[in-house]
Amino acid sequence: MKIGIIGAGNIGGNLTRRLTALGHEVRVANSRGPHTLTALAEETGATPVPVEEAARGAEIAVVTVPLKAVPDLPSGLFAEAAEDLAVIDTGNYYPRQRDGRIAGIEDEGLTESRWTERHLGHPVIKAFNGTYAQDILDRHRPTGDPGRMALPVAGDDETAKAKVRALIEDLGFDTVDAGGLDDSWRQQPGTPVYGLRGGVDAVTKALTEASPERPADFRG
Repeated sequence: MKIGIIGAGNIGGNLTRRLTALGHEVRVANSRGPHTLTALAEETGATPVPVEEAARGAEIAVVTVPLKAVPDLPSGLFAEAAEDLAVIDTGNYYPRQRDGRIAGIEDEGLTESRWTERHLGHPVIKAFNGTYAQDILDRHRPTGDPGRMALPVAGDDETAKAKVRALIEDLGFDTVDAGGLDDSWRQQPGTPVYGLRGGVDAVTKALTEASPERPADFRG
């Protein structure tokens, strides 16, 4: 598939490495410009591009930037993407450590990905937000392996969600349907599933044990 990755930090960089290794055509961008992605491009064969061009022709786009940077992304980001584009949001809200207070999340009660979706103007699927970046490289396992991890996936568009789940399973991880985007608080920072290295049963159990009350450490 043609995949665009917006953000080349730990998650974005390691997804670039794994997806290119699986034979996908990857365009990758960051806020500093394609000239800063030369080493990653040489390592992986991905094409470094400006942010505005990352999703051109993409069937899947991954937005993996700090939450506070989402409003600064260019408008029309997905204008040249494939008609059936699925957008993955890997973001997390860290008000005290990085992002500052975001009124839509704090005052309106929006889930982090719902807030992101509104800024992007395109439906999103929440995935990889509680995954350790190194695990993308080191902990993938074949289907049926007893040590295979599962990742929660939330979103409203069932077709897009199915496409994202299939991609994650190709990457070597099982998936658990975590519900719609308004249910995605169950996998936000501070919840039992966040950072969990477990299989389908453990992830399913952790999602059911989540509390809708945002932990104090993750309130602005």
